[in-house]
Formats: sequence, C-alpha cells, structure tokens
Amino acid sequence: MYRFAPSPTGDMHIGNLRAAIFNFICARQSSKGFYLRIEDTDTARNVEGKDREILEILKTFGIVYDAIYYQSKNLRFHQQFAMQLVSEKKAFACFCTEYELEAKREEAKRNGVAYRYDNTCLKLSDEEVLANEKPFVIRLKQPENKITFTDAIKGELSFEPKDIDSFVILRHNKTPMYNFACAVDDMLENTTDIIRGEDHVSNTPKQEHIRATLGYTQNISYAHLPIILNNEGKKMSKRDDASSVKWLLEQGFLPSAIANYLILLGNKTPREIFTMKEAIAWFDIKNVSKSPAKFDIDKLRQINREHLRVLDNKEFAVLLGFEDENIGKIGKIYTEEGSVIKEIEPKIKALFTPKNAPEGFEKEFDILKSILQNAPYFEEFNDFKNYLFDKSSLKGKAFFKPLRFLLTNSEHGPELAVLYPAIKTYLKEIII
Repeated sequence: MYRFAPSPTGDMHIGNLRAAIFNFICARQSSKGFYLRIEDTDTARNVEGKDREILEILKTFGIVYDAIYYQSKNLRFHQQFAMQLVSEKKAFACFCTEYELEAKREEAKRNGVAYRYDNTCLKLSDEEVLANEKPFVIRLKQPENKITFTDAIKGELSFEPKDIDSFVILRHNKTPMYNFACAVDDMLENTTDIIRGEDHVSNTPKQEHIRATLGYTQNISYAHLPIILNNEGKKMSKRDDASSVKWLLEQGFLPSAIANYLILLGNKTPREIFTMKEAIAWFDIKNVSKSPAKFDIDKLRQINREHLRVLDNKEFAVLLGFEDENIGKIGKIYTEEGSVIKEIEPKIKALFTPKNAPEGFEKEFDILKSILQNAPYFEEFNDFKNYLFDKSSLKGKAFFKPLRFLLTNSEHGPELAVLYPAIKTYLKEIII
C-alpha cells in the first residue's frame, strides 16, 4: 500500500505534489493500492480549510485514492502503544525541563559537538518516577544496533545508534511526536511503500526503530526524492511563489502540464511531453536522479504551451471564459503570444471589446471599420483582404496597422492570415 501523508499547515508545496504523483503512479503500476493520510495532530500549526484544499488539489490533478485517514483519529492508538513500550521497559518517562535541555544544547555547541540526549532519566526507578510530580515526556530507548535500509534512489543507508539517541515519542500533553504517530499509522494502515522528500531521510531510521521495538516485522520500501531548488540554487521555500501549487494553478498553468514537469524534473523519461496516464506505462522511480533538481519556470511555461495546444477546444474555451469551442481554436493560435491562461485570456477578450484607433491612423481606422460593418462574408483571408484593398484604396502600413487594431485591439499579435480562419465567423461581434 502506497500513501501520501500531507499536513494541513499551508499551501501545498510542489515537492509534496511531486511525492503524491509518484506514489499514485507507482500504486497504479503495482496494484497495491494508494491512500491519503491527513497528518493533523499538530493543532498549533494546522490551518483551517487546508485539509479540504488538499483534497481539491488531488482531485484537480486526477489523483484518486482508495481511502482517507485523519491522523488525529488514531490518538488512542498512539497513546496505547507508547504506554506499552513503557511497560515493557523499552521507553521511559523523562522529566528534564526545556530549560535544562537547552543548557545542554548550548554546552554541546560551545564544545563543537552534536547534541544528543544524555539519558539522564533512563535509569530512574519506578518509585522515583511515581514520586516525581513534574510534567514528563516519553522517550524511546536508543537502538542498540545500527539501522540500515535500502532507498530506491539513494541506495543503502545506515545509521549508528549515536545518530538516533533516545528521542521523544509522546509530549507532555500526551500527544504523539511526528515520528511516532507516522510510524504507528503506517503499521495500522498496512503501508508497504513510502515515497517522500529527502528531508525525511533522518526520520526513517527513527520510524524503523519504533516499528521494530513494537514488534512489527513487515518490510517497508523507501524512496526519498531529492529537493527542488529555486533559480538561486537554494531549497524552494514559501517565499518562492512557484513553490505553491495553488499559485501555479492561479497563474493559469494546466494540472496536466504541472504534473508533466514534476515527473520530468530530475528524471529520465522516454519523451518530454506526456500525460500522467501515459507515464504510468513507463515510469520507474529508480530513474530519478540522486541530485537536487532546479525548478525552471520557463521550462514549465514551454511545457504548458504544448499541453494547451493539444487541449480539447471546448475545454480550452471554458478556461478562457467562453462556451464556444471555436474560441478554443483561437486560444491555440494565441499560444504563440502567451503560455498560460492568465496571459492568453485578456488577448481573447480584447477581440470582443470596443476598438480604439491607433494614434496617427484614426482616418484609416474609420474607413476600414465602415467598410467592414457592411462587408459580405469571405471564406478565405486573401479574398477578405483584397475586398478591403479595393474598397478602401489603402496600402501598406496605412492598411495593415488599423486593420490589426480593428480585428485584435492590439498592435502586435498572430499573423492575420493565420488568425482570420478562426475569427471569420465572429467578425460582426469583433468590429465594434
């Protein structure tokens, strides 16, 4: 069973969407199933409505899941398993205050060594624990042996016990820490494969240790995706607009193009332009590069342009705010002028707005407008153009510049000979 486990703490990051897409594709390839888990136990950071937004985004991208779970619903299991570990002497109560721990962190920093919990409370007797009225957390005992797992992208990874130490699994308020909740949930939900960002690499040995300590023996396969960098070579953060899936959709990037780009990013693919459905036939997680990939919005724009050009005309028209599929044909012509809906939409709407004469060509503009308002229908552009030549006696720039403004409301744009076949049935609506 594959899973995607986002937190409802803000706009979905493209790295998270990439993980969701890869999990979905691999699940479809293997027929193992795919579920969604909303990790909502961190109530202090949860943002109202973001869980619904996650569901909407997945729906927009055609990512279908077999089941959905909310992590907060498993709280009783998190607490029960933590108490089980305490009763088995595999975990212990820690009464160290944050002030005491911070002092030890500062001391480690001064000494130039990495801080690790020193097991101060590990050997407290049952009597000492019961007599202590201070708030406490539950810590899982440090593993005795190194923890090794194989990553489909990074290969074999090993972690020594000293790299893990005795870490907290249950907070003072009896809510689980991320690693404990995640590990327990993966057990309960029968997770077999995890694809997630490489920022979770350090979490994996802790989660493996938790499950092993609880006696769980089912193997879980991993793939940790390299981070996505911005154009400055730094990890993309919330400060980068393009890191937000919501922002990309608002700019007019198609879901199919975004998915195409995220699958292509840092990957070996048989071709550059494809759909997610097509990718299911050949995608291999092992072909993803170990190195970070740089996000290139210009490349995404180019891919989006190609997806617009193969879009159903009716669907394209609706995205542009119209119902007539012929508007979709016009939109495809304007992909030479823009690569996202937000750029193309105003150009299409400008065709149907009152036109203003270009400065210095007011007379010629009025002449052509008067002729066009009473002109017959012409199938071919050359016949249309020659009719206007004959009736207006205008030539060169004095003819083409005002004509372009009459037809497009702009000085620049597609070749009129290319545009005319798509707009000829709308001329009476355009010449206003």
